[in-house]
Amino acid sequence: MSILCLSASALAGCQKPAEPPTAAPPPPAGQIDAARLAGAANEPDQWLTTGRDGNGSYYSPLKDIDAGNVGKLGFAWEYKLGTRRGLEATPVVVDGTLYVSGNFGRVYAVDAATGKERWRYDPEVDGQWGRYACCDAINRGVAVWKGRVYVGTLDGFLHSIDAATGARIYKVDTLPERSPKHPYTTSATPVIAGDSVIIGSAGADFAGVRGYVAAFDIATGALRWRFYTVPRDPKEGPQDQPHLVKALTTWDKRHRWEAGSGATVWDGINYDPDLKLVYVGTGNGAPYNIKEGGRTGGDDLYAASIVAIHADSGTLAWYYQTTPGDRWDYDSTQKMIFADLDLGQGARKVLMQAAKNGYYYVLDRTTGELLSADPYAFINWSKGIDKQSGRPIPNPAAEYVDDPKLIFPATSGAHSWQPMSYDPVRQTTYIPAMEWPMIYIETSHRRAGLVEGWFTVNAFPPEMYDRAGLKSLYGNLPSIEKLDKGLPPAKALGYLRAYDVKNHKVLWEVPTATSWDGGVLSTGSGLVFQGDATGHLNVYAAESGKRLANVEIGTGMLAGPISYRIDGVQYVAVLAGYGGNAINYPLGTTTAAYRYDNEGRIVALKVGGGTVPLPPELKDEPFPEPPPREGTRAQVAQGEVLYNRFCGRCHILGRGIVPDLRRLSAGKHQAFYEIVLNGALAANGMGRWDDVLTRADAEALHAYIVSEAWNAYAPPQAH
Repeated sequence: MSILCLSASALAGCQKPAEPPTAAPPPPAGQIDAARLAGAANEPDQWLTTGRDGNGSYYSPLKDIDAGNVGKLGFAWEYKLGTRRGLEATPVVVDGTLYVSGNFGRVYAVDAATGKERWRYDPEVDGQWGRYACCDAINRGVAVWKGRVYVGTLDGFLHSIDAATGARIYKVDTLPERSPKHPYTTSATPVIAGDSVIIGSAGADFAGVRGYVAAFDIATGALRWRFYTVPRDPKEGPQDQPHLVKALTTWDKRHRWEAGSGATVWDGINYDPDLKLVYVGTGNGAPYNIKEGGRTGGDDLYAASIVAIHADSGTLAWYYQTTPGDRWDYDSTQKMIFADLDLGQGARKVLMQAAKNGYYYVLDRTTGELLSADPYAFINWSKGIDKQSGRPIPNPAAEYVDDPKLIFPATSGAHSWQPMSYDPVRQTTYIPAMEWPMIYIETSHRRAGLVEGWFTVNAFPPEMYDRAGLKSLYGNLPSIEKLDKGLPPAKALGYLRAYDVKNHKVLWEVPTATSWDGGVLSTGSGLVFQGDATGHLNVYAAESGKRLANVEIGTGMLAGPISYRIDGVQYVAVLAGYGGNAINYPLGTTTAAYRYDNEGRIVALKVGGGTVPLPPELKDEPFPEPPPREGTRAQVAQGEVLYNRFCGRCHILGRGIVPDLRRLSAGKHQAFYEIVLNGALAANGMGRWDDVLTRADAEALHAYIVSEAWNAYAPPQAH
């Protein structure tokens, strides 16, 4: 019953209805600073860096999703990026907004509870730069700091973006040189170090690239320092940085300095604010084979190394070389995780890395002292680590200069860039590991010539080692049975492995869908999440490896999942989109990119969610009839060599991530020379090649492609 106040005296006894409480304004966007990052453990709802915290652990303390309810994990929302290329970034979630990067360095900000777009940022990268990327036009993430988002783009620029609006604040060039002769690219996540943004570059697989890492003023983008990882050509004068004087003595005196020497910092950067040290991992040296042409080689400092740099001055603090004289592409650019551990000698500040070369390293991050180095995968490139010197013990069986050799691990490593996750409670690291050998072949004296980007060595997965098909390029090759004698099966296999850091051993392992699956997330409730190439997000028990749940996403995943909480609801989200290094290999029919449209998207899950919507199924189109054969046999033979050198590292002749050129449409055949020589499809990442290919070269390439198309279309005798 309502009571009306009808008189003045009565009004005195009436009270004005209470005003509804005013909702607190949302916090300013992207407000992370040093104090907040240091207290990340007290904010379990957030995911403040690509590794969640300053340690780069890829571990969430959240426990709402556990073994009892993970089977009810289902669809919450999705956000489509409008791309069909590889996606490798781990998102950042700050106060309800999810930030993530995509191809070329595009950035997206969405509501982390609904997936509604808040803004998107296009850095407007020239598609020509897709040509210089070794492994797709990928990007691995953004840094969020004090209201800004920082991203490095494929063309080598650092962008500072307003976290609230997506408006550009500045764009600065990070490259030391900018020309086709120096094909740098940038794909790594920027790292905030005090008042600097730290970023490196990729490109060590190509001639002309000299590795470095650089610091830029966080407010203005001005260059503070640039630390080179390898010496410059002695003909240019004395070394330009003190640490390179020692490095020069470790390189062969006949080294081809015009190759740039490589050792790029393309991932694996971290920062310790207490020690004020920036830690970087460096890639392979260049040329790829340091013993080419009878050279004796050396350690090649500071390639394939972990290097600590003083953040204020950009000078060397310490280094540890994981693979001296690397000739197998064993970069040390994998993520580095910090922890405080007692390994029997008292508590130490440590840095951990499951390196590409198959060893799990634990280093004192104050001094660089090697505390342990033990294998987490099968290895035959070395016989172990000498505990006194910290150097690998050479294995003569890995010498491939004179004869091809089957070597474990492959060029992709026993663990690549995909994030591993460290559970600080269990002191266990969960590694997306690969038992993947390759056949290494010295090519400098073979008809194949130098494969563009790979110098004088090529490496084939066992599944692509077709002796008959390779004979025209590489001559007579030994059988896989001969190469594999006395070794594990020559197959590309993947595993999720739980590694006990204190006791230096693998606790358990489970086979994964392929040898090239996604990164890992572990949580406080004892769960381990990993996406795979078949389009499934798998959930395992941290203690045993038992699979507890399997959610079909429908899109292959390479990136690491994350977990965060909004309004009491815990979410698991992952960036899905297959590609990256997978463009170098034909895909099996079990992979999602073979069955479904590979449109990239963010997919978020929650307990009680629905079924994840699957992408449209792909139709198996009939092989198109090729145009009439063209060119002489000599031109076709020349085209085969050119294809091997310039095209084959992306365009595998078989169904894969990028187009199978045997299936070109009639229109693409007609436009072939405009595409190859003049960059008609540069916007799609297919850059122009007229700087290294002539019209006659392009004609030979086309003749070879048409010939291979006819060979695939029907048996040769039918034509």
